[in-house]
This record gives sequence, C-alpha cells and structure tokens, in this order.
Amino acid sequence: MKKMILLAALFGLAAALTANGAEAKENWDTLCAKCHGAEGKGDTKMGARLGCKDFTDAKVQADIKDDAAGKAIKQGLKSDDDKTLMKPFDQLSDDEVKALVAYVHTLKK
Repeated sequence: MKKMILLAALFGLAAALTANGAEAKENWDTLCAKCHGAEGKGDTKMGARLGCKDFTDAKVQADIKDDAAGKAIKQGLKSDDDKTLMKPFDQLSDDEVKALVAYVHTLKK
C-alpha cells in the first residue's frame, strides 16, 4: 500500500512539473518572446534595440541569478537614465515567476 501511495505521489509531482513547464513556455511565448525571441537569443527588432541578452549563451546563463531574474520579471528593468527596458509582469504569481526563471535556464545551448 505504501508503494502505491508513493507511486501516486511521484506521478502527481511529475504531472505538476509538466504543467508548470507548459505554463512557463506559454508565458514565455506570450510575454517574453516579442523581445527576447522564441529561442531566447534576443534577436528580435525590439530585443536588438533594448540590448536583450542571448539566453542560449552559457556565459550569459552563468551570470543569471534566480532571485535577480525573478525580481526583474516582477518589477521590470530600467536603464541608468530611467528608460524602461522591460515592463513589470506583476500579474504573474510567485510560482509562475519561478517557473519562468526555470524555463529561461532551459534555453541554454
């Protein structure tokens, strides 16, 4: 009986992680891809204009700190001269933000 409960819990966890991953991809496609690009290369017109980083680059990925990335998503980013570089996505829940940060890490090539 314990094995059955453990197995059911593992399947439930796997389903939840898959759902979070699918939701994160959907949020990326809806909110982020227009600047960062579908693959995270920052190779869109807007991305080039704003200086978006190439999230497929291992060196860029090494510099990404999860807390800072989450804060940037929730609060947005501004340049030194107070120009908006990325608008805040404060409508996202904390779990959605964490899933989106995790999704960004999957873009590394």
